[in-house]
Amino acid sequence: MPRIGRKRVIASASDRTWDLISDPHHLARWWPLAQRVEDVREEGEGLRWTLALRSERGTQVRADYTGGEIEPGHRFAWDQQVEGTPFERILRSARVEIGVMSAGDDDDKTLVSLTSHERLRGLSRLGSPMMRAAAGRRLDEALENLDHALGGPA
Repeated sequence: MPRIGRKRVIASASDRTWDLISDPHHLARWWPLAQRVEDVREEGEGLRWTLALRSERGTQVRADYTGGEIEPGHRFAWDQQVEGTPFERILRSARVEIGVMSAGDDDDKTLVSLTSHERLRGLSRLGSPMMRAAAGRRLDEALENLDHALGGPA
């Protein structure tokens, strides 16, 4: 299962950073290829939403997510719904976990960790190194965008 993680210190207070990352409405501001977020709603003990993504070819792709396992102020995870979607041909499951913690003694800096867990299906498992590289680029870009969305360096 390709699992990749990235960390970055963001020049923003942890509560402000948490407010941005824990609200799916803001994903279009910082998640790579995200164009807009639709239909955010509470369901059970978590959230559900649809993310309209722009593929690298420029076509629009829609993906449904559920968010849960929230430890307020510190941890948020979301799962992509792959069953019954075009993603099902490649993925068994896909999850992103986000961690937020104060960076040392400075209240204006936050350590953000992003981890992507993707379980590949069938012959797609042979592409694991490529999936890991793509996930790493996506997480690096997400952290860069997050820093920029919170007023950090452009």
